[in-house]
Formats: sequence, C-alpha cells, structure tokens
Amino acid sequence: MRYNSTSSNRAFSRPSFLQGMIGAAFAVILAASPAHAADPIKIGLVTALSGQSARAGEALTRGATIAIEEINAKGGVLGRPLELVRRDDESNPAKGLIAARELIQREKVSALLGGLDTPVALAIVPFVNNAKMPFVVPWAAGTNITQNGAADNFVFRVSAMDDEVDKAIVQFARKTYDTKKPGLILVNNPWGESNEHGLKAAMKASGTEPAGIEKFEGNDVDVVPQLSRLKQAGADTLFLVGNVGPASQVVKSLDRMGWAPPIVSHWGPAGGRFTELAGPNAKNVIFVQTYSFFGDLSPVGKKVIAALQAKYPDIKGPADITPAVGVANAYDSVLVIAKAIEKAGKAEPVAIRDGFYAIDRVDGLIKTYDKPFTKTKHDALTESDYIWTRFEDNHILPFVKK
Repeated sequence: MRYNSTSSNRAFSRPSFLQGMIGAAFAVILAASPAHAADPIKIGLVTALSGQSARAGEALTRGATIAIEEINAKGGVLGRPLELVRRDDESNPAKGLIAARELIQREKVSALLGGLDTPVALAIVPFVNNAKMPFVVPWAAGTNITQNGAADNFVFRVSAMDDEVDKAIVQFARKTYDTKKPGLILVNNPWGESNEHGLKAAMKASGTEPAGIEKFEGNDVDVVPQLSRLKQAGADTLFLVGNVGPASQVVKSLDRMGWAPPIVSHWGPAGGRFTELAGPNAKNVIFVQTYSFFGDLSPVGKKVIAALQAKYPDIKGPADITPAVGVANAYDSVLVIAKAIEKAGKAEPVAIRDGFYAIDRVDGLIKTYDKPFTKTKHDALTESDYIWTRFEDNHILPFVKK
C-alpha cells in the first residue's frame, strides 16, 4: 500500500502543525520562566465596609493600600507584588466568619488582615487557628483575641489591647481629672466583658474604687436608667466602652439628664459617624488612639500623609485622615506582614506565621518595631504607644486640657 502523503497533509496540515509546535514551545517557555513567581501575594482584608463603622473600614483600606503601593513600587516581596482583596463583614460576627472563609478557601490569601469589631474578630480566631492562617488584627482590642489559649496561635495584633488600654484609662483619668470614683458604662458584648475585666484589674492596682458598673445593649436608644444609677452612686467620671452607635446613645442620654461628667473612653467612638449620631456634646468624650497626623511627623509620617493626599482627593490635611488610627494601624500591619513573608522566604501561611517571630525591625508609622513578636507575645503595641484625642466638628484632634 502506498503512503498517501496528500491525505496525510490534509489531516495534519503545515499551518496547524506549526501552530501546535509554537504553542508547545511557548508552554515550555512559560513553565521554565519565572512568570509564576511574579503572581501576586494576596492579603485578605475583612472589615466593615458598610454601616455605622464604614468610615473605619475605609481607613483600614486606605492604610493598607498605601503600604502595599509603597512596597510594590520597590519590587514587592520576594519579587512578587502584594494584592489586597477585601470583604465586608458588616460588623456582624457570622458574616465576618463567612468573609474570612471565602478569602482563605476561595481567594487563597497568604495572610488575613482585619477584625474591626472584637466580636467579629473573636468569631474568626478559632477558624484561622484551625486553618493555620496568619491573622493580623489592626483594630479590635479584645484581650483574648491574641491571648486566645490556642496551642498553635496564628493571631497577631498591631493595635491597642484592652488590658493595656484599661490601665491607660485609669491613669489618664486620675491624672487629668483627679478621678476618685469612676462609673463604668460598658456595652454588653464580649468587648465590654473584656474591658470590665481589664478596668477592674487596673482600678484595683491603682487603689481606685468604682462607683458602679452598668451595661447597655448595642441597640439601646435610652441609657438614662443606667447612668442615673451611676450618678446617684457618686460617679465623678465615666469610663465608656462602646462602638459608634452605642456610645452616641450614652452621650444623648447624658444630655437628656443634664449631667456632664468627664468621659474617658476606649476608642469605639472613633470608628464612624459619632459626631453626627451623638450631637454637639460628642466633643466631651476623650478617647484613646495609637496615632495622630498632627504635630511634628517622622519621615515615615510625612511620606504617608503625602501619599494619602496624592491618592485621595478628599484628604487636604491631617484633619481629613479620620480615623487616623485605622490608617496607621493598617499601614503598619501590612509592613509587618511583608516583613514576615520576607523572613519566611515564601508566601506559605505556616512559614509566614513563623516569620513573624523572626522580624527584627520594621520602621512603621506608629513607631519603629524592634522584635515585636515572640511565641508568647503577639501584641506589637503597648500602653506607652497610646495618645489621647477628642472630636472637633468631625475631625479627631489631640486632646489638650484647658
């Protein structure tokens, strides 16, 4: 039988043959090239992007974005760019857990950033520890977020921590207002419980007796009964723990009572539309922060504020960076994550977790971090890193006693 070359060429024509050879060669080149190594390293962000705390979620987004753009402009980490992937938790623990699961399982992030609200962060903690995913918290302050009892702990924090904040609240009130009999008004959730424990310990250590401890629900619109009991008990200062909505109801209830004691607060009011919701006396609440863009800025501070003004048209100066704590904590958190990846030598979550312990120095916005983490210390900030602030109109300004 003769070999029919014409028939053969019809089935396997020269153009298709050449295209196949070129395609195969191109595939080999791709497999052998470092293109895969240049794929982005994804960092997931779980935060409130809607609702009363959306402004805080936007601040976290902006801080993380500025840090990522800065890192990528220098070549990224391990020769790969960083990419931020966001999900909205709506300040809801169940939705926060769903968002974290989606980022880890579907988006394949190498590290997770987030936890604006302590209840949301606490819902995520067991999952990330089980999934062995590094979780860096840039806002939520509940002590047991990082001190969670896990034998293999993947949770770190670049933010305030309740036990340290509570010491600072007691010391600030005693020094500033000569507080002798504070009344505690706390939101009735895990964050309030964390601070009740911390404030009791801090007051006991300083020899301070509370006038009383009152709780309120996150959806309460009248806190007059609780506040009235504290007033009758002789409270000379209020220690407040509550996020934007609940804290604003405390202020409005005080207005209805005509009672104006000094209010020293955790940083919940900073997270959103506090001045709009609380009214003119929002300015009477003095609250803790970790950073302010006012005053003499470090070289890092000058660099970050310039980058913010260049990227976001609504930022004309320091007063427009609100809340500054969200921007600063998220910016530093991303720098810390990038350094942990660099120390790990690969974008593999377990290796990154171990990379946190190997961090030697990070020149951050809040401070220079010198060996910030150990296997028994997962909080990078301490009481000495806090400042005190208040609202003026809708801007957070450093507190100055008049």
